[in-house]
This record gives sequence, structure tokens and C-alpha cells, in this order.
Amino acid sequence: MRECGMLLPIASLPSKYGIGCFSKEAYEFVDQLKEGGQSFWQILPLGPTGFGDSPYQAFSAFAGNPYFIDLEQLVGEGLLTEDECEEADFGDDDRYIAYDKIYKARFKVLKKAYERWKKDHHQFIKSKLDPETIEYCFYMAVKDHFKSASWNKWDKDIRLRKPAAVEKYKKMLADEIGFYEFQQFEFNEQWSRLKAYANENGIRIIGDIPIYVAFDGADSWAHPELFQFDEECLPKAVAGCPPDAFSATGQLWGNPLYDWGYHKKDHYSWWIKRMEYSLKLYDVVRVDHFRGFEAYYSIPYGDPTAEFGHWEKGPGLDLFARLKKSLKKEELPIIAEDLGFLTPEVHEMLKESGFPGMKVLEFAFDDSENSDYLPHKYQENCIVYTGTHDNETLAGWFDSITKEEQNMVRDYLCDHYTPKKYLYKSLNSLVMRSKAALCVIPMQDYLGLDNSARINFPSTLGTNWRWRLIKSDLTKALADSIRKQNIVYGRVMWEDLQEDEKPKDPEEETETETEPKQKKDSSVKEEKD
Repeated sequence: MRECGMLLPIASLPSKYGIGCFSKEAYEFVDQLKEGGQSFWQILPLGPTGFGDSPYQAFSAFAGNPYFIDLEQLVGEGLLTEDECEEADFGDDDRYIAYDKIYKARFKVLKKAYERWKKDHHQFIKSKLDPETIEYCFYMAVKDHFKSASWNKWDKDIRLRKPAAVEKYKKMLADEIGFYEFQQFEFNEQWSRLKAYANENGIRIIGDIPIYVAFDGADSWAHPELFQFDEECLPKAVAGCPPDAFSATGQLWGNPLYDWGYHKKDHYSWWIKRMEYSLKLYDVVRVDHFRGFEAYYSIPYGDPTAEFGHWEKGPGLDLFARLKKSLKKEELPIIAEDLGFLTPEVHEMLKESGFPGMKVLEFAFDDSENSDYLPHKYQENCIVYTGTHDNETLAGWFDSITKEEQNMVRDYLCDHYTPKKYLYKSLNSLVMRSKAALCVIPMQDYLGLDNSARINFPSTLGTNWRWRLIKSDLTKALADSIRKQNIVYGRVMWEDLQEDEKPKDPEEETETETEPKQKKDSSVKEEKD
């Protein structure tokens, strides 16, 4: 089955109050996807973000980002007024998110909604939230109490979760905990409605789960036994990547590493809960850094770079076998993010898993003519992207590569004539006609935008996760163009084609064309007789 999808983070949607959310514009985007013949909408992780605003560094693996709560729906529920929303400063740039203003304004507005809401609803809320989500709400209330400090900076009794301290803070911060529970309730309700609308219109959601969780988060604080921590609940080692051609000092991510021995003894119960939660949010889960399950890079805690780390064995397929058994699924709806340098062991693990891996067109045209990312080498069981959220846009990428690489691209396309500003269309078509079962193209590449529309520049801070669509980007002409392309390359389901879009049987066409002529000839003959 050949299908196609589009990559666009929730935050990048157009909407009224500074950031993309579960607003009417999100529903309109689903309509656009349907009109364009898409089967999937790929988003980024939906978790609550912290410093740096990265969705891959969330405060919990079991909570949603309150930025995505649609304020207009709260107005409709009588929890806010339009004036209260309009008076808040969410920024005045429709193209780029002003996170500093969003952070300062949104929680103040949500607090007003909570004060009205709690009178009637607060006592019923806990039954609608997962226990881990409730744990996150407690964590955030305590974090606010300590002026947003990471939990390793808290007073020792609550940092180490002494039972007496836990009870003390739960009583002392009951209203603050309730505020976060309200946010999660509204997030769940609004997202469930939007996802249901997408599913009803034939659109499935692809979401991400990062392999690691943030150190400054509820997961590591509430469950230190899951991680490689010492008696003071500080990491013994952290995650990252070793030095390579792109970085002489490697990448120091800083995430706590799992104690996989403990997870195995516990039958991977936390991972089962995590996957259950994720499959409530998404139809398909893209597992980030899949190679880390085969082997992970361990860096001594406190090291300033990743130069002196070493590799350790991960759980391998044992984890996924347990997930499959516990979730009672013949096949897990997982996409394996298998980008970067992979060992033979990782290749074997991916093959045995049966999960589709990823191919990225932008990786195909380096100084080698034997790249595994060249479209003619794809197997059917893979997902092809022009680029991901971590890559340049197609147009920006083509501008940035060498003249020799540009010539390689044009040689491969057999096209030295299309003006550069339109070449993105040919590149989109290239991945569409590949053998890959699913093709996912970022919205920016359908629009032919340059790197000013880039989502993320890895290993940098300050300008990431900010780009947004504006309403004028979404036109019927664009949807029609995308749909036509998908039909040409057989990525629209037959049942979704309109009658005038379905290929005609040549024999039927011949009969239709000749029948009037035969009648005409017959009448002429009769007149002559």
C-alpha cells in the first residue's frame, strides 16, 4: 500500500494567540490534508517543554504541552472572555513564535480559566488522568515553589521524595497541583477531539517519543530507580554521541541513562505504560534514536564534552517483544529512527524487528555515488522524507551544498534545465515515486521555502521551534497540486478518488468515443436509403 503524509508540528499551525494549538485552524489543516490526498499527519512530541523550548526535552513523558490548549474553546466554555485573551501579549509576529511572551502570558490566562473551572470540576478530575500525569502535576507545582529550579536544587527531603515531605508538599500546594491537573484535563479533551476528527477524515497521526527523558523532569524525579543514579539521585553517566566528522568533541545531550537491568527485572513496566500513553496520543509512534536500544553511548557525569564516553549494550529486541506481548498487538505501529552511523548489529536488530526505518533524501547526495539514501535503493518497508525537523528545507539545502553535489542532484534527476527556485518540485516528485511504502514531506518543502522556515538547528539555542504557517500559505491551489501529484504516483487510495480522478478503462473510453459515431453513421445511411 502506497501512502503519503505531511510533516508539520502543532506549534507551527496558524492560530490566533501566538502559537499553533488545537484551534479551528488545526481542523482546517486536517481538511487541507484530506483535500491533498494525504493519509498521515506527522507531528513532533506533544510533551510540555522547558528551557530551550525543545519538544524532545519535555518535563514528562506522560503529559501534554499546555501551550497547545485552544483559548477560544475556553472562551466558548465560559472559562475566559475574549477581552482577557486579547489583552494578553502573546507576540505580534504571525510567522515566528515569541516563546518568552508565550511563557509569561499563557499561564496567567490559563490561571483565570482554572479559577472559574475548579468550583465545579476539580473533585472529578483525577479519575480522568493517568497516575503518571498526576505525578507530573505534583512535580510542576513543587518546581514552581522552588522558582523553576531543577529538582536536584530542591530541599533534600523533597528532592529525595521522603514520604513526610511528599505529604507536606501535596497539602501545601494542593491548589497549584490542581492548576496543572486542569491544564492536562483540557489538553486531553481538546487533543482527543482533534485526533478523532483527523481519524474520521482518514488522517492518522504520527508522533514521536524520544528514547530518553529530561533530567529536569517528573520521570527522573519520581522514579530514580529507572536510571543510573547514585544515592543522592544524581546521574552516574549521561547520554550523547561520540566525536565524528561533524563534531570533534561529540554531542553531549545530558539526559540520564536508563538502568536497563532494572527495567528487565521489572518486565519493562514503565516502558509499557509509556507506550500505552503514546498510543493514546498517536496512531503511529516514531521512536527517536532507535540505535540506542542496541547500544548507547555513556558519558561520565560532569564531563564538559562527549569525548571520553564509551558504548554500553541496550535491551535490544527484548524490550519490543515485551511491549508487543503486553499490549496484545501482532505488530507494533512503530517507525524506527535509524539515521546516522549504524553498526551491523543495529541493521540486524532493525531487520528482525520488522519496523520500517527512515530514508532522508538530503542525505543521498554527498561525495559518494553509493549512498543508501538514493531513492532507487529503497526497500518498500521504509518511510522516505525529503528532510526532517532537524534538516534544512529542500530549497535551503540545495543552496547550501557544493556545486559538484548540485550537479549530482541534477544528473540523478536528469534535469539540468529547471530553474533552481522550482527544483523542490522535482525533488518532491522523486521521493513520491520511490518504492517506499510511505512518503512524508514537510510542509515547507511543499511550499518551496528557504531556511528561514527551518524548524530546528541541532545543538543550538535561541532560534529553534519558532517557525509557523500563516493562513495565506494554505490555498486550494496548493491542496489540488499536492493531490494531483499523489494520484500520479499512486499514493491516494482508490476509494478516496473522485469519479473524475479515477483512470478510465481504455475499452470503455473506446466504446464511449465510437458509439456516437456509429449512431451518426447509421442515421446518415438511413437518409440515403
